[in-house]
Amino acid sequence: MAAGSNVQGRSTSAVGEIPTDAPRAAHEPLRTYQGLCAFLIFASAFLLFEIEPIIAKLILPWFGGVAAVWTVCLLFFQIVLLLGYLYAHVVTSRLRPRAQGWIHALLLVISLLVLRIVPRTAWKPAGPEHPALHILLLLSATVGLPYFLLSTASPLLGVWYAQADARAEPYRLYALSNAGSLLALLSYPALFEPSIALSRQALGWSVGYAAVAALSVIIALLARASASKTSNRSSPPSPPPDVGVRIIWVALAAASSALLLAVTNHISQNIASVPFLWILPLSLYLLSFVLCFDMRGWYRRDFFLRTLGIAIGGMTYALAPSFAGLPWKVLILLYCFGFFICCMFCQGELVRLKPASEYLTSFYLLIALGAVLGAVFVAVVAPRIFSGYYELHVALALCAILVLVVHYRDRSSRFYGGVHNRAWLVMAGLVAAVVLSLSVTAREQGAGTRLMKRNFYGVLRVIDATEPNVVLVEGQRAEALDADPHYRKLMNGTIDHGLQFLAPARRREPTTYYGRKSGVGIALEAAGRERALRVGVIGLGAGTLATYGRPGDSYTFYEINPLVVEIADQEFTFLRDSRAGLRIVAGDGRLSLESQSPQAFDVLVIDAFSGDSIPVHLLTREAFELYFRHLKPDGLVAVHISNQYLDLAPVVAGAASSRGNEAVLVNREIDNSKGVYASSWVVVGSSRGFLARSTIEKAGEVLPASGREVELWTDNYSSLWRVLK
Repeated sequence: MAAGSNVQGRSTSAVGEIPTDAPRAAHEPLRTYQGLCAFLIFASAFLLFEIEPIIAKLILPWFGGVAAVWTVCLLFFQIVLLLGYLYAHVVTSRLRPRAQGWIHALLLVISLLVLRIVPRTAWKPAGPEHPALHILLLLSATVGLPYFLLSTASPLLGVWYAQADARAEPYRLYALSNAGSLLALLSYPALFEPSIALSRQALGWSVGYAAVAALSVIIALLARASASKTSNRSSPPSPPPDVGVRIIWVALAAASSALLLAVTNHISQNIASVPFLWILPLSLYLLSFVLCFDMRGWYRRDFFLRTLGIAIGGMTYALAPSFAGLPWKVLILLYCFGFFICCMFCQGELVRLKPASEYLTSFYLLIALGAVLGAVFVAVVAPRIFSGYYELHVALALCAILVLVVHYRDRSSRFYGGVHNRAWLVMAGLVAAVVLSLSVTAREQGAGTRLMKRNFYGVLRVIDATEPNVVLVEGQRAEALDADPHYRKLMNGTIDHGLQFLAPARRREPTTYYGRKSGVGIALEAAGRERALRVGVIGLGAGTLATYGRPGDSYTFYEINPLVVEIADQEFTFLRDSRAGLRIVAGDGRLSLESQSPQAFDVLVIDAFSGDSIPVHLLTREAFELYFRHLKPDGLVAVHISNQYLDLAPVVAGAASSRGNEAVLVNREIDNSKGVYASSWVVVGSSRGFLARSTIEKAGEVLPASGREVELWTDNYSSLWRVLK
């Protein structure tokens, strides 16, 4: 195998080097070959990041549309990336050059023969079991092999690229790979998702993969031919990196990967539920790889070391509850700036410690291993051992400790020498202060809650308010409620899922988004004036809607999160106090309705939304067909669409008009005296049903049935981008 750059990145002679005085024509095949390698690395990375949102969007409806599904998908992709790097390392280090191309070409051909990325309906979950393992198995059976082979492009083609010309710098191809990933990440929500149906996205991706795979087969066979011509020449091997350096590779990659998921969780769950906000940290993560591996000196150690102290210190203090009142835009800017500086440190130090190119595949392999370890910690371990989002504290502490370790070992650093260097001791003191501050902050975050629990679907907090005259409404102080405003609130991140007054005389009052003059309150009143009601509710929350139950009524709640059911039953009394007959069905609401016979509901309430985690599958034309199959002929569907950033009224109007139904938008303002929030509901029903219930049309605005104001979503097409406010 060819030798490449040494530890500092300088080129050495290697197998296959073409003399500088060779005729220009002799260089043309080499340039073409290397150009194809570079193109395939870029295209493979682009396809890798395009398939991630496509497959995630395909399976999100099966698992409740929650953000945790995306986290598990990221974990899967990083695991497969690790396996791809392992394959590249084994193939290039254990097999003869002549065999490498044949084996890779054979696998590519097999992947084309079995290519099918759209999952079969048999993979739909049958019950409310923990979905993480189910998701991993589903992804393995659909995109596992194509993703695996695409992930091998950067290390495998990098080796073949270096074999063709030792003067080339293969590590710059890693920057090119991440540039392709970044382009795919930014282009999907802005270009592909708004204009192309999901089935066509999957088809287009499959065609693109087939083209890349076919070209990769050609490159693999050319690599075999090139290797056979150069196999008789050799060069002295460079010394291998020691075990300590390899451990640091893993730790640096783990720190940046854990920070990626932890920062994303924190800003989207605890600061602001802004759509597409997750794109920002991931873009910065990829950008740090592009800049550092571009090898043009973007990473200046002294500058980033000073800035890193500011970044980690700023994020540490921003985690304290006393800083929670800062404007959300300021907090997001602070965390993203700090995260980017941390990533530049991690990736920059990886480049400084990169080995000679004959160890390229082992270098990439250990980077991938670190990324997987960081993702496993955030996606799998943290939800099981932490009651809150404390993984960010751990990731920041790890990053700070790595600063000490890296400089302790580096003879060129002014902090080299450890305890024998006063500057290093000062740095150690600062790191210890940061770690201590993070531990104190973690304890403070849970101090003001009555209960905090976490599972796959997120962190739920129960808060008892003790302030005598003030209530918190969506993070802002509201006016005094009345003489006894003490209440209990259920929170999922920054989103309220229910509020109950603690005074016995007031605990049956419908609050938050469910007041009697809200859209759902008006719909229930209009439907139940002359008869007992059968009501279905997708989304339990604290169980507030059970307060509307009367003797003879029947309420069925569909709830995917078992922790919500547990807390609603144990910490709130809405369910126990209800006069109606109650039933709770575990599992995703749409999947549960699909498996049931028609329920003949008078009212079906759709209330499973949480900030930017919009369960798209509950708003499609096919979903409304299902809803009306479970309604009586004059039944109503009430859809909760309160959202600060998305205008979902056109989507519900589109689904209603596609069936010939009417839709009425009911907006209500905040009513502090009753603990009622501002809310937006759309009530959908047949013309026959609305004619008999004029109070509904009088309470709101009839939405148009066609025109630019209508946005129709289907199971095959949806776009949050088009409904941004």
